[in-house]
Amino acid sequence: MMSENDIHRARIFLHRGNVPQARAAYEQAVHDHRLGTDPQALADSLGNLGNVCAMMGDYDTANRCYRELLAIQREQRNLQAVGQTLVNLGNVQVEAGHPERARPYYLEALDLLEPLNDHRALGALYANLALLHAADGQTDAAIATFQQALASHRRVGNEEGLATTYGQLGKTFLLAGRTSQAEKCLNNASEHFIKLGNEQAEAATLRLLADLYEQRGDTLSAVRCLERTILIGQRYGLPQWQEDAARLARVQAGGVC
Repeated sequence: MMSENDIHRARIFLHRGNVPQARAAYEQAVHDHRLGTDPQALADSLGNLGNVCAMMGDYDTANRCYRELLAIQREQRNLQAVGQTLVNLGNVQVEAGHPERARPYYLEALDLLEPLNDHRALGALYANLALLHAADGQTDAAIATFQQALASHRRVGNEEGLATTYGQLGKTFLLAGRTSQAEKCLNNASEHFIKLGNEQAEAATLRLLADLYEQRGDTLSAVRCLERTILIGQRYGLPQWQEDAARLARVQAGGVC
């Protein structure tokens, strides 16, 4: 009963944005579940604690939680859960600044999740692998893997995943100098973010489009993108809007194409 109360409290703290208190509640829940006989309850609390620690940037503790969780899931032979935890372990390595350590986790997760056709998990996994390819300079592999991610996101109707992956793929095309394909992907990303009401992500996408249009010498389109980012930045009090305003002035001073 105490562990159930701790979990309820943790959810309330998370909803309120009080992550440290949520962590303390999940830690207590893990402690209580260790004294019990329900491995699934312990697994659930370890996963939640790992997620919260990752949010706080405590990657060592998150890694320990996920590893203990993984051992329980392997004993239960829950392959789908094992695959998802392997993805979390890879993500922690990336966030901790060790992307080279993430690849084995991602590849093992891929071996498990592809036969299960778990496209919700696969969409994120393909995107994460594509980012590793891009960081290693393997542009063609990155593009192909981002396209696999898009296919999985479409299968399950994951609008957030589509928006984010279109943006990542667009950036990859842009860095490769393939501006026509980059423009199409970035516009798709922007449209999805508008549909989702995620204006801050929309602004980040528009900054990339402004880069593209500046490279082309299309001043008018670059100006329109930056004007929108400034409007969003002012609405949400984002510090970037001042940088965007200074950039807009420079673009306008450069003349109209």
